[in-house]
Amino acid sequence: MELKKDSNAVSIDMLLIVHSEKRRAAQGTHSERQADPGALPQRRGGLQGVGNGIRRWQKFEGNDVHGTQLTVEVHPRDAMPQLLKKFSLAKCTYVQGLQGDKNGNTRPRQPGAKDTHAYPWDRSSLKSMSLDLRQFEKLDTYASQVAVKSGLDELVSDLLQEAHTDLERVRVIWIWICHHIEYDVEAAQEKDRQAFKPTDILRTQKTNCDGYAGLFEKMCRIAGVQCMTVPGYSKGFGYQTGQSFSGEFDHAWNAVYLEGRWHLVDSTWGSGLVDSTTSKFTFLYNEFYFLTHPALFIEDHFPDNKNWQLLKPPQSLRQFESNMYHKSEFYNKGMLSAHPETSVIKTVNGKATVTIESRAPTLFMFMLNGKQEHGLLSLRKDGMKLDIYPPTVGPHKLQIFAKGNSDVYSSVLEYTVKCNYVDVGVRLPAELHQPVGPSWFSEQMGIVEPSHPDPIIHTSDGRCSVSFGVEEGVSVLASLHGDEGPVTEETQRRYIFQLHREKRAELKVQLPQAGKFALKIFVKKRLEPGNYVFIFNYLLCCPNTKVSWPMFPESFGNWGQDNELLEPLSGVLPANRNVPFKLKLHGVAKALVKGQDTWPLTLNGEGYWEGSCSTAGCREIYVMVLENANHNFYSYILKYKVNAQ
Repeated sequence: MELKKDSNAVSIDMLLIVHSEKRRAAQGTHSERQADPGALPQRRGGLQGVGNGIRRWQKFEGNDVHGTQLTVEVHPRDAMPQLLKKFSLAKCTYVQGLQGDKNGNTRPRQPGAKDTHAYPWDRSSLKSMSLDLRQFEKLDTYASQVAVKSGLDELVSDLLQEAHTDLERVRVIWIWICHHIEYDVEAAQEKDRQAFKPTDILRTQKTNCDGYAGLFEKMCRIAGVQCMTVPGYSKGFGYQTGQSFSGEFDHAWNAVYLEGRWHLVDSTWGSGLVDSTTSKFTFLYNEFYFLTHPALFIEDHFPDNKNWQLLKPPQSLRQFESNMYHKSEFYNKGMLSAHPETSVIKTVNGKATVTIESRAPTLFMFMLNGKQEHGLLSLRKDGMKLDIYPPTVGPHKLQIFAKGNSDVYSSVLEYTVKCNYVDVGVRLPAELHQPVGPSWFSEQMGIVEPSHPDPIIHTSDGRCSVSFGVEEGVSVLASLHGDEGPVTEETQRRYIFQLHREKRAELKVQLPQAGKFALKIFVKKRLEPGNYVFIFNYLLCCPNTKVSWPMFPESFGNWGQDNELLEPLSGVLPANRNVPFKLKLHGVAKALVKGQDTWPLTLNGEGYWEGSCSTAGCREIYVMVLENANHNFYSYILKYKVNAQ
């Protein structure tokens, strides 16, 4: 019974991804749990764990990274936990306490009617009682800094110097344990390890999950707070979707009696994580497991006695095994619900759809079988929508990550996707990154009022025009990517011609052939250093096999804002032809076309520069402008190639 592993963290752009998680080889190994929003924890033996390094998101492949409404209901009075029941936790034997302590605590009251909580979760709080965590700021700082001077009694006495209510007493004990007791990886791996005594835990400041629970219970009783150790099963380290639980219990946690009813805590999973590759423990505090709402706690903790679920009707073990499992980071990152609500989903005509509802706009990412491919993820202000198209029949592992308020993407949800049919016509470009389509995020980055709000654009002739507003000071860059399309960075941009009119950017796109393409949009603040940042992409679809458009002409830095090119749009001109030119150019004194000879362009009454040139004897044609009549040099603004004769 051990720690939990879970919230794997990933990164995009400047964000980094920490990942980890070794799968346990056989059933019955130690459980895991997530750590905090800032890491991808993995647990082993009741603890969380972290991955074996930091990698760029785009290079992260093939590795494990790793709300609801309720009704108030009542427990039957005739089913009470057995007080003298012995249980085995990873070879350690404990007897639930009846003995008295120096404060006169003898027989903790067992859970009853008033301990039951609204079920399912009503979304109002992650806690089983109303809490303002800000009230604990000074108390938490104090508790985390208290040192062990002699024995357990003196330690508890020192902690209680700043604690004046039972809630505060439980809080200082919880904080102290979570910040001082290290998960003992070596002891967790021993087959015949002995039970951890509180005195030994204080001396070594190491233990396993049953030691955490036993120490927590002992300290609470010294503090005069009723507390019980609860054994059971957990969805921890190595947990596989839909697996069965049997045999010895693999974890232990605590129930504390506050303000007239019982509440649940897990100091093992609240303390930190273990790196599965180095077997090193890292303190990484997770607030989620302090007084967790029972409807959320039951997702990964199944007690030996159903009354300790604090729910009515209680879940059966079979329900626990089959129910959807939301990791703690799901709730820590502000998620409310996910659909489907089953952990195993089947494709329909080769597609499966997942939606998540969140409290606030959130950035999401996904991985299918360890790769960010074969899916379309659209951001919404209240969550996201993900369409998955598995490339082969059979089961697939789908992981979903959320960024929340931290700088790291953490694993929040996992599904097993069963595919019994592959639609080969829905193959997506390998370079299609996420998210797809404009959203609140692109608006936040300066792209507003898009002409195409949907992420997929269908074109029958291989051409399309996309426009959107651009906030002041923002530059836009676009590139086109197809599995059989242009491969160099220059040609990826040459099938797009960018125009600007009255604070709007227009992207004219010509596809080189039929197929599916990713139209990537990047932005950058002009006055800020650094590179362009990817914002989103469109999926362009063209089934017309006759399509074969050439590139647009190459434009240079002097191709100014609000310029417009009417003709020629093709960047490759025919040889030995007279080719007409028509452009709208702002702020120039003269314009000309230069090939074998030079041909001037004249300004007509509509504000367009017009003229023509011969391509005879040319390999390249340039459009040049004189920006000031007093200058004697011209600037290149467009470049065309001429077909070989």
